[in-house]
Amino acid sequence: MVGTFVLTFLGCGAAVSLNCGSDTASVVGTAIAFGLSVVAMAYTIGGISGCHINPAITLGVFLSGKMNAKDCGMYMVFQVIGAILAAAVLAGIVALAPELAAGTKTGANACAEGLSPVGGMIIEAVLTALFVLVVLGATSKTNGATGNFAGLAIGLALILIHLVGIHYTGTSVNPARSIGPALFEGGKALSELWVFIVGPFIGGAVAACIWKVIEPADEKE
Repeated sequence: MVGTFVLTFLGCGAAVSLNCGSDTASVVGTAIAFGLSVVAMAYTIGGISGCHINPAITLGVFLSGKMNAKDCGMYMVFQVIGAILAAAVLAGIVALAPELAAGTKTGANACAEGLSPVGGMIIEAVLTALFVLVVLGATSKTNGATGNFAGLAIGLALILIHLVGIHYTGTSVNPARSIGPALFEGGKALSELWVFIVGPFIGGAVAACIWKVIEPADEKE
């Protein structure tokens, strides 16, 4: 819950403050904010919970056989709670000076003009599959000493994924991060919320399947 709060508040907060999508600098800045949020939390709570802070990652870990169903469900519930709390705080801050938020007030996701919801779902599925695959591989115990840099690898991967997807969907790859802001944003963000739940979950499942195929033999033992 704490980790997802930080990711949503800092990542979406940067998107709001930078008016993400208005120019290249705002896109790059937002991508970096999301990536660095993950890096910060990975080294803060990674040793406590594994720092999933994303239901799609939790699903991938579960399908990979690395956690049980009960823990999987509880992780997802508290990830969503953390994102909702973060969106509430962010919306409250924006309400203090709404003229400073030129675009979205919560950094909610929505498909770009001309992009169908199905197209957005496909993009989200592909991006999430790549992201969750990096998570599963970077945290593999067969990585040895390089595993100490898993948080950095995951955060950098998230930056790259945001750079690719922001202009299309705002880049979610995380159902919790989309649910929280959409509840306060309303409108298109809320009506298209299913895109950012279904797409990332499909991507997380695909990543787990890929990892099962390429997973080192030592990891399976």
